[in-house]
Amino acid sequence: MTGRRVVVTGVGVVAPGGVTRDRFWKTLTEGRTATRRISFFDPSPYRSQIAAECDFDPDAAGLTPAQRQRSDRYVQFALACAAEALADSGLDLTDAERDVAGVVLGTAVGGTTALEQEYVRVSDAGRHWLVDHALGGPYLYQALVPSSLAADVACRHGLRGPAQVVSTGCTSGIDAIGYAHQIVVDGEADVVLAGAADSPISPVTVASFDAIRATSPDNDDPGHASRPFDAHRQGFVLAEGAAVLVLEEWEHARRRGAHVYCEVAGYASRSNGFHMTGLRPDGVEMGLAIAAALRQARLDPSAVSYVSAHGSGTRQNDRHETAAFKRSLGPTAYRVPVSSIKSMVGHSLGAIGAIEMAACALAIEYGVVPPTANWTTRDPECDLDYVPNVARETPVDVALSVGSGFGGFQSAMLFRRLAVTR
Repeated sequence: MTGRRVVVTGVGVVAPGGVTRDRFWKTLTEGRTATRRISFFDPSPYRSQIAAECDFDPDAAGLTPAQRQRSDRYVQFALACAAEALADSGLDLTDAERDVAGVVLGTAVGGTTALEQEYVRVSDAGRHWLVDHALGGPYLYQALVPSSLAADVACRHGLRGPAQVVSTGCTSGIDAIGYAHQIVVDGEADVVLAGAADSPISPVTVASFDAIRATSPDNDDPGHASRPFDAHRQGFVLAEGAAVLVLEEWEHARRRGAHVYCEVAGYASRSNGFHMTGLRPDGVEMGLAIAAALRQARLDPSAVSYVSAHGSGTRQNDRHETAAFKRSLGPTAYRVPVSSIKSMVGHSLGAIGAIEMAACALAIEYGVVPPTANWTTRDPECDLDYVPNVARETPVDVALSVGSGFGGFQSAMLFRRLAVTR
């Protein structure tokens, strides 16, 4: 099965500031931020009281009452994204094709929202160590197991091919798309729905990041709290969301006359083997992942025309990946536009990698690089072109996106315009 190429033929997005693909792209290209004070619960006891929430309406997304009842919020996001991506692709799968069409989705924290709500119920708001199982809802088990994410999407669309859930922290979205890409290359499927979803805005998650002081405490100005690569950044802003892409074998897509956003050119992942939450400032492991992805794509670093940074807005991450870009891209690092959409839509943990890959596909499609919002003051350690505040119209032939996750995960993926040859 060597030589099989993989293209993106459909994109679906649920994100802060835009719960459809087009609204999401409009938010990015206008440089608008979607960060605000948390509205899902009273955040006043917490150090960081801000987040990027999705204004998601399950009715408008076409979810049935049964789907809304049994599926946690992050699964609902994935269901909506998958439906939008499939509609965008124009696929009309036969029954035989559904036998081999797959689903690969990522998530960092799975059913956190539902699990916390259920625990509050069965423990009488934490008053009892011995919980009363009879008080649990009928779908508590589905909240417990992350596999329900892929299972629900597969069931909704009758897809009976490979189904997987990838959970590698904040690189889950990129890694899920990378795994799905390999499934198509290997000939196990011609079509795979790939992406990620997370809905982590809950008290336990906020408390977890408060404990390590990773999130921004800029509660008085939530719209400017996410400041990647800026000298005055104070941490990332928690978010939620999802994105699903239709990955399709190129000949399969060509035969049906599909619109192609881009080709999946290369993917690699590395571990830093260093620290659960810390990063080495030299960026070696991310640089290795970028270099490996470029080798797989048979591309020289000079071919990269846009870098979608992890850009979380913590000092250690920003200097780490700035060093990684210099190490892996050489002189290209100083001329290529680099931006972080987390400045606008926050950090949705495992979902953000898929959302960033959706942004890369759209950047190639429309020839626009999203900006890094809220950038005002240069950090001497971060001296690249971070596309401050205003989107930039420029041809994007090759987009590189990177992810960095707690646990030491470092991933890189390349999308390229289909006309760009090997």
